[in-house]
Amino acid sequence: MTIRHLKIFIEVADSGKMSLAAAKFYISQPTVSQAIRELEEHYGVLLFERLSKRLYITPEGKKLLSYARQAVKQFDELEEAMQITNQTRQIRIGSTITVGVCLLPTIINDLKKQYPDSETYSFVSNTRTIEQKLLQSELDVGLVEGTIKHRDLVSIPMIDDFLVLACSPSHPFATKKTLHLNELADQAFVMREQGSGTRELFEQYLNKFHIPIKIAEEANCPGAIKYAILLNQYLSAISIRLLKDEINENKIHVIKNHENEWNRHFYLVYHKDKVFSDMLYCFTDIVKEYKSPEFLDGLQMGELTRF
Repeated sequence: MTIRHLKIFIEVADSGKMSLAAAKFYISQPTVSQAIRELEEHYGVLLFERLSKRLYITPEGKKLLSYARQAVKQFDELEEAMQITNQTRQIRIGSTITVGVCLLPTIINDLKKQYPDSETYSFVSNTRTIEQKLLQSELDVGLVEGTIKHRDLVSIPMIDDFLVLACSPSHPFATKKTLHLNELADQAFVMREQGSGTRELFEQYLNKFHIPIKIAEEANCPGAIKYAILLNQYLSAISIRLLKDEINENKIHVIKNHENEWNRHFYLVYHKDKVFSDMLYCFTDIVKEYKSPEFLDGLQMGELTRF
């Protein structure tokens, strides 16, 4: 069994056709079939079922695929590390939507100052998607607000954040210095999509205290959420960092959880077997500089309380 076997296997699994794998590696289809057969003989399992001239990966094949991706990725990192040192440095960064909007562009700009000839790739989505891409070695590192569940990923709290209840200045809640939790019942909310760390934290809180709400709109775009707050009089649980401009311009009223139960962190996430480059270490150091949201000094907010 060789790295070549694993690369062929991964391509067959991803494309679903041996002919496409053969074309990618400039080899014959019988050679691809032989490589798959040798893998099956080596591990004593069936990797694909062949039904009506189509390939369907088996549970054993899916298990091998997960390990194969890691092995090939580590091999490629080894090859990269042993190449000449003046090769262009690259980093692939994943972030959740909140981080991608309010922090990632500035962090990448700081990184480019340290490595002006480097290449960066960024991917912004929700926590669950970033988690999967890290597991599949499609990203080097992630910055997420949600809880990482897979045991093969290391998750380190790096940046302080908290959710606030946001509403239009003309919403009835905007005039209240103190808001009781029960007053949220049956209110209309604009919510992040399923898989969002923001939504997960807020829903856990509501479920804990049995508070029902009406989800009037779902959106994965902070801009759409802000418009829904302002124009449709919806409430929303949203990161304080996403409202910096609106708060300074008095466009959105914010209410903080008095018991600090909406406090959270943004996490630096990477695979436990990831080999850190000097550029990745630098990225980590830059992230540490954004630990606290300094614009909150002296900010007046309403309070949401359970008591």
